[in-house]
Amino acid sequence: MQGKDTIISTLCLLFRPIFNERFFQRLSELNADKYVKKLTTKNLIQLFVLAQLEQQQSLRDISNSLNSDELSQSLNLESISAAQLSRRIRDLSPKIIDCVFKNVILQAGKELGFEFLPEKIGRFYLIDSSTISLSLTKYPWAKFRKTKSGVKLHLCLKFVDGKVLPENAVITNAKKADKTQMDDLVIEEENALNVYDRAYVDYEKADRYCENNIRFVSRLKRNALVTIVEQQPIQSGTNVKKDQTVYLGKENFNKMKHPLRLVEVEDTKGNPVIIVTNDFNLKAEEISDIYRYRWQIELFFKWIKQHFRVKHFYGLSQQAVEKQLYIALITYCLLMIIKCKASYNGSLLTIKRILHTCLFDSFAKLVKKLYKKRKHSSKGRRKIPNYETIYQETERQVTTGEVEHLYDTTYDPVIL
Repeated sequence: MQGKDTIISTLCLLFRPIFNERFFQRLSELNADKYVKKLTTKNLIQLFVLAQLEQQQSLRDISNSLNSDELSQSLNLESISAAQLSRRIRDLSPKIIDCVFKNVILQAGKELGFEFLPEKIGRFYLIDSSTISLSLTKYPWAKFRKTKSGVKLHLCLKFVDGKVLPENAVITNAKKADKTQMDDLVIEEENALNVYDRAYVDYEKADRYCENNIRFVSRLKRNALVTIVEQQPIQSGTNVKKDQTVYLGKENFNKMKHPLRLVEVEDTKGNPVIIVTNDFNLKAEEISDIYRYRWQIELFFKWIKQHFRVKHFYGLSQQAVEKQLYIALITYCLLMIIKCKASYNGSLLTIKRILHTCLFDSFAKLVKKLYKKRKHSSKGRRKIPNYETIYQETERQVTTGEVEHLYDTTYDPVIL
C-alpha cells in the first residue's frame, strides 16, 4: 500500500483503475459523450458500480442515491432521473464496457502479482458457465424452455494461490452449449493450463489443442468411448485408481488423432471421477488436485450471485442485461484491487461491507476499520458449574473461618 494513497478518498481510489488515460482516449475515439449534457459515461459507470456494491433494487433507487450530498458533490451531479439512466445505459457502447473490463482485469492482475508466477506452477485458468433464470414474459428474447427464459455467463477465471480473477467472459442465451464458447475462453498462451468440466469436451478441439501445445485438464463424460493404449503403475496409498494412455472417440467417426492421458480417482464419497489431459509430465496426484481447483469457479458464481445484483436486472433488453453482468465483474475486480492495496487477508465480503460505510472518507480510515479489533460483548457459553465442588469448598471456608469474602456482594461462588 502506497503512503500517498492513504489521504485520497476511498471513492476516488476505488475508480482509479478505470478512469485513466486509456479510458478517456477510448471515449474520445467513440464520441461517447459528444451530445451528453448531464450524465457523462464516467458518472454512469460510477453509479452502476455503486449500485452493485449496495445491491440497489431499481433504477429509481440509483436515481435516489444522488440525494446524498456527499455522493452528489463527489460525482458533480445533482440529480438524474430513472428514465435518463435507462436510456444512457441502453445506448452505452459495448466497446466502452469491453475496454473498462479488460483494463480493470489488467490492473487487478498487477496488484495480485499474477504477472510474476513460478514457472513450475504455471497459470491455471478455470472455465465454466452459470445460468441465470429470467421471466419469460419480461425477457422473451432469452427464451430457452417452454416456460422460462435465461442467459448463460461463460467465464474464464485466472486462479493463483487460492485467488481468482476474471480473465474473460461471454454472455449468451441459455440455449447455447458450453463447448460452443471454447474458442473465446480457452487460453492459448505458453505455460497456461485450462481446467474445465465435461460439458466443454470436444474431440476436434482437443486434437487442435494437442497440435498447438495448449494444455488442458477436463472431466470425461461417462459414455465416452475409450481405447486403452498403455497402463501406468499406480502407487498405493493414494486416491488414484487408474493412469492410462488412451484414444477417445469411435473409429472412422470422431476418434482423436492424438493420445490423451486418463486418470481415474475417487472423490470424498468414494465415487469414481475420470479426468483426461494432454499433459503427460504432471503426476497423477497433481492432476487430481488441479481438477479439484475447478470448484473455485463454482464458489465464484455463488459469491457474485449472493452479493451483487446479477439475478435481477435494471433493464429488460439484451444489452441492458449483458452490461449489468459485465459491470458486476468489473466491480468484483475493483474490490480485489482495494483488498490488495489495503494488504488485507480477510474476506472480500468484509471489504464490501466496510467500503459502503466509508466511501467518502480517506483510504487510511478504511484500512483502520479493516484492522480494528472487534469487541465481543458476549463472554461465550459458560461451563455448567459443579455445585457439589462449590458446596464442599464453601463448607471448608466456613469451617476454617475464611468467611470475610462471603460478605462481599461482588463474590460469585460459581467462579472459584
